[in-house]
Amino acid sequence: MKLASYADGSRDGHLVVVSRDLTQAHYANGIATRLQQVLDDWGFLAPQLEDLAVQLNHGRLRHAFAFEPAKCLAPLPRPQGWSVLQPDGTLRREAGDLLAPQQPLRAVARPEAALGLITGDLPAASEAGAALDGLRLLTLVLDWRLDGELLASQAAPLAVTPDELGPAWQAGRLQARLQCLHNGARQEPAELTLTLAQALARAARLRRLRAGQLVGQSLPLPELALAAGDSLHLDLKGADGQSLFGAIDLDLGSSDA
Repeated sequence: MKLASYADGSRDGHLVVVSRDLTQAHYANGIATRLQQVLDDWGFLAPQLEDLAVQLNHGRLRHAFAFEPAKCLAPLPRPQGWSVLQPDGTLRREAGDLLAPQQPLRAVARPEAALGLITGDLPAASEAGAALDGLRLLTLVLDWRLDGELLASQAAPLAVTPDELGPAWQAGRLQARLQCLHNGARQEPAELTLTLAQALARAARLRRLRAGQLVGQSLPLPELALAAGDSLHLDLKGADGQSLFGAIDLDLGSSDA
């Protein structure tokens, strides 16, 4: 299933289920109003959301409406923790909430992309297989660093269950293409094959992870000479060219984050 959080004036937004083709959505009222609620009670609430997603995909929901990414917050605006596995195997702890996918930044900074893994409760020292069993949802995250400090983190509109990734997901391995457009100009896409169990196990090596923890695995980005007023579009796509999580689409240096 595909999940998003629509802005409603609250810190966490309102949970919606999104159709497989990203055209329709439906509020999850009666099941849960926030994604963290679902993560805290996954075994009971997730199957209900799956049923809602099936009905939505088959056009059976009378109150479905057109999905608008511009109305989305990050799927999980306030994760329980946030860390990124670096290419050298070290784990960098991050901090702060996640901004919306189209929220402009107040300053030009250096972007760092990551595949975001949202976990359920995971005991400390979990082996790779058990850690993968604790994976609940995936999304795309973009960190912004200015003079070496984290300025902000943004997330794509959607968080999706692994089964929703189709052939792009095989036994804990994701195959995808990272598409980047700078001022509308397409950069050379990065072809990715990511094995994710080790990233989760590394994050849980010394401490347990709570439901709603976000673990990132670094993704390569092209070298970009960014300037104030530029636009950046980042999207992770499957082999069929379909967006996996929706795009992070924003302007730089145009307003406060």
